[in-house]
This record gives sequence, structure tokens and C-alpha cells, in this order.
Amino acid sequence: MIFLKTLFVKNAKLSVEEIIRKKTFISFFFFFILIGVGIESWKWLWVQPLDHGIQGGIQQPLRTILNANEKIFNKTLSSTHLAKTYPVTEAARKVRVNGNVGMGNDFDPAKWKLQVVKTNGDTLFFTLDDIKKLPKTEIIFNFKCIEGWNQITWWGGVKFADFIKYYHLENEANLRYVGMSTPDEEYYVGIDMPSAIHPQTLLCYEMNRQPLPMNQGYPLRLIIPVKYGIKSIKRIGTIFFSNDRPADYWFERGYDYYSGL
Repeated sequence: MIFLKTLFVKNAKLSVEEIIRKKTFISFFFFFILIGVGIESWKWLWVQPLDHGIQGGIQQPLRTILNANEKIFNKTLSSTHLAKTYPVTEAARKVRVNGNVGMGNDFDPAKWKLQVVKTNGDTLFFTLDDIKKLPKTEIIFNFKCIEGWNQITWWGGVKFADFIKYYHLENEANLRYVGMSTPDEEYYVGIDMPSAIHPQTLLCYEMNRQPLPMNQGYPLRLIIPVKYGIKSIKRIGTIFFSNDRPADYWFERGYDYYSGL
């Protein structure tokens, strides 16, 4: 360090070339120091235990940071915290698909019914016509995927909050979370209740004013603009409610549970 200090001593007799050489040396010295710190930090992080032993999880220090972020951003959500909406002219006609887990080819649409498990253990069954009885809501927003792409898309369906009210599920909505899964249970999400009953969250059955395509979750999917697309589960088979966090597919694979925007 004594040597480094001498490099900063003002010397009016130094030429421009000498000053450049000394500054270059200092820059490279600290650059390699930072590289070394980064390598050692990565080696330390790599050997840390995984979070809670869940499938594929991530190192506990990273999970601690994600949980801290969730606590912060969870407090920013309210019914007035709205995703930006767009005119129909900006909506994509060719809509990208964000994943295909739970979209198996063995699905029979004719046999589909939405199952809603109440807190008393009763299970309610709904057809698509039962859901379409409610007022239709449309939204055009910028769908954002964790893969790094985004796209302005146009969806139509029923507000989840309206579904709760119409079918007298207010007691269930007083719990902290809602869980959803595909009919084959291959894909599943857990959503905090404030986000689930947010005024822009839809049980969606249309895309671009047409029935959902099979690869977009026909007959019913979730659209939740205040979160990344991993929470907008396609082909919903079952809905249930809980005060404990339901299992979540991507949380188990290293992403944060909240996944908010």
C-alpha cells in the first residue's frame, strides 16, 4: 500500500505518458482485486446450503435477499397500483407463449371443469359457461416474462374478485393465499391474496376477442398484470385457499415467490 500511495503524490515533473502509465497500473491493480473478490465470493456462495431443501432451490443467502425484496415490494401493492394499459391498436396479433409445463396433449377439454376447494372441505365445480355469466372485463397490458421478453397483449375474462363475490367465496378470500394448479398438477402457483383480488387480475377465457388457443391455456387461465408471467397459470384445473404459502413451481426452482412488478 505504501507503493500505491506514492503513485498519488503530486509531481509536477511527471510527463503525460508517465501519469497515464501510473493511472493505468492503478486501474488494473484494483480491477484484479475486484475479480479476486468476486471469484472467492462465488466459491463461498456455491457451497452454501440450498433453501429449505425444496426441489432445485437456490443458495440460502440468495433466498434471504429475495425474501427481503418480497417484504419490501409487497407493501407497495394496492388496488390503485395498476399496470399500464394500452389501446387495441398496439396489441400483438401473434402472441408469444410463456412456457408449456402442464399443457400435456392428453387433456380433454370436453371433460374440463374448474374445481374450487372451500375452506370447509367442500369442492365446487364450474363450467366455462358458469364463469361467463359474470361481467366480462378486458385488459391490454405489457405481459412480461422472466425469459427476458415482453409483449403488449389483449385478454378478456372475469375479474377474480368478481368471481369470489358472485359465488360467495368471501370467507376463502379472507385467507392470505390462493393456490392454483393445472388439471395434471404439473404446473402450480401460489399467489398472495391482495394480488389475486387486484382489480386487474382475470380468470381469462379470451385472447384478442377469440377463445384461448390450446397453447395459451384453453379453456381458462389466469392473467395477473401486476406480476411476471410465471404467475399467470394456464389451463387452471383447481383453485384452493390457505393461510400458508401454497407450493409454487418457479419458487421451487430458484425464483422469488412474490414475482411482482
